[in-house]
Amino acid sequence: MKEENQKKSRGAALLDSAIIACLFLFAVAAPNSIAATQTAWLLGMAFWLLRFAFYPRPKLQRTPVDYFLFGFFILSGLSCLFSYEPMVSLGKMRAASLFTIVYLFSQNVPSRRVIRLLALALIGACMINVIFTGAQRLLGSGVKVHNLSEASPLYKAGVRDGDTLLTVDGVKLHNPQELINELSKPDKKVVTLTAYRHEWMIPVKLPRGIVLPGNNALEQLGVGSWSKGRDWRASGFFGNFVTYAEALQLILALTVGLFVALPRKRSLIGGALLLAIAGMVGALMLTVTRASWLAFAISTALILLLRVSRRAVLVAGLLAIPLILAGLFVLQQKRNVGFIDQTDQSTSWRETVWREGFHLLVSKPRHLLVGIGMDSIKAHWREWGMFDKGRLPWGHMHSNLLQIALERGVPAFLVWLGFLFVYARTIWRMLRDTNKLDWIEQGILLGALGGLVGFFISGLVHYNWGDSEVIMIFYFVMGLVLALRRIEFSRQAAAG
Repeated sequence: MKEENQKKSRGAALLDSAIIACLFLFAVAAPNSIAATQTAWLLGMAFWLLRFAFYPRPKLQRTPVDYFLFGFFILSGLSCLFSYEPMVSLGKMRAASLFTIVYLFSQNVPSRRVIRLLALALIGACMINVIFTGAQRLLGSGVKVHNLSEASPLYKAGVRDGDTLLTVDGVKLHNPQELINELSKPDKKVVTLTAYRHEWMIPVKLPRGIVLPGNNALEQLGVGSWSKGRDWRASGFFGNFVTYAEALQLILALTVGLFVALPRKRSLIGGALLLAIAGMVGALMLTVTRASWLAFAISTALILLLRVSRRAVLVAGLLAIPLILAGLFVLQQKRNVGFIDQTDQSTSWRETVWREGFHLLVSKPRHLLVGIGMDSIKAHWREWGMFDKGRLPWGHMHSNLLQIALERGVPAFLVWLGFLFVYARTIWRMLRDTNKLDWIEQGILLGALGGLVGFFISGLVHYNWGDSEVIMIFYFVMGLVLALRRIEFSRQAAAG
């Protein structure tokens, strides 16, 4: 090994360092910025490819998921050729190529120490958005109206008691007086407000100059009182609450895995991990995303069952009861729905698009074999009568299983299922032989398996495979698992 390092050229050494820097940049950026994460990925891939021009050239080692990952990518490309919108579908191949993240990490992480540091970097970086989410909720935003009079110009324009007014003509609203100032301007153009109501953003048109008589802004608006709004669903830095919830679920599973594997939980490390778990659970709660909540609960239960006693599992279950009750309360307060609620529009939407999507899938042999093509539904949903003939917001199928089968064909879907199964089996086999692994490495394996199960569960009703922010974290964790497998196999081979 020393002789090989001595023979390594200066260019090779610099590129190796640059690749490692990109891996850490990826870990720090993944929970917070898709742009920075993809920059780290592209730079890392460029440095890695360039590294093959220098001696000694990197050695590539096979992984159990190779055939499935490349097979799925090839079948995705094939679906583009037969797509109803080939150019649109080809544009989605960049997202499909994100699977190379697995190899960027699995083939370039040089040691078990770096694996541990990368995992901790991901968790530490996630706390940035957790703190941001807490601060954002504490400070509040906009103007939440209380005791709104029916004579109010706001009420007549469509605003209701409890709504939060976020912007006026695209500018953030901080207090009622700012709205009065805007309404008092000598301009014939109507004022456009953005109001938030139970996760809906509602545009409100309000004529200028129409206010009630009064001595202050509240009286002129017909509002009894106001407060800062704190009702919106947390989205971190991603701008989408489901994306944020799915990312949190994966990182939470990793953090729980590390805490469960930690030998001395009453320690500084244990306290830090517990604090991180509490913060992330709080942020996940504020996303008010039921599927991600359930995914986290199942992944945590699996991790506990694999590593702790039945008594500890029972205690954890009892401690979870207040958390469950708090979640149901938050769900009712923020979304005005129950956990399982047939009156919830998002539930009825899913049932409608699932029925329509399945009918479209089986309507032609072509669809079953190669799919309709990625994103082609956005151009053809009208002719296919999708989304209740346009009465529902058009987009995707709200399910990994149906979305992949419909867009890429049943063969690609089966390969995708095979990929998840082989990855799960790989982690399971590594967990069965953890005697020579450090507790952090055992925790990474536990978190990877829990995260995989949670990802699959949530993907039954979400298209989380289509969220680049989420899938990059998923591939990151997978890369660490396969890097650990490679390093351990190399150690065993060297030992004879």
